[in-house]
Amino acid sequence: MDPPRLAPMDGRTPLARFVAYFEALSPQSLAAIGSVYAVGARFKDPFNAVQGLDAVQRIFAHMFATTAAPRFVVLQALGDSAQGFVTWDFHFRSKGRGGRDWTIHGASRLEFDAAGRVTLHRDYWDAAEELYEHLPWLGAVLRGVKKRLRAH
Repeated sequence: MDPPRLAPMDGRTPLARFVAYFEALSPQSLAAIGSVYAVGARFKDPFNAVQGLDAVQRIFAHMFATTAAPRFVVLQALGDSAQGFVTWDFHFRSKGRGGRDWTIHGASRLEFDAAGRVTLHRDYWDAAEELYEHLPWLGAVLRGVKKRLRAH
């Protein structure tokens, strides 16, 4: 069965519908992911490379299972009915003892099908700078490597 189609007369571009969905993403809204992502959608970020609506849904479900209060804030969105590019901040709190607040700065490249659904969602962000450099042992090593490689 095909996922529900986007309402063609809702007055919003595919990019605007994506931004609205992305910023309001919640465990409950994952049930409606097929209204924004195509059945064969591809998703890639520094940790995942998947294809298919169910696989994309699992990526976001995993995010909700492993972080506290995750949310995206879109800073800028550029594009048309065929493609888009958004910059965003991802805010969350790490779970467990000593959980801390995190903000990851990133961007996503999007492609849309004729129905306005996402067929490609490619995230770009620096896992080393945004995550690994903040870990006690690994962070010190990465910061040292970065310092040695930096142009003076």
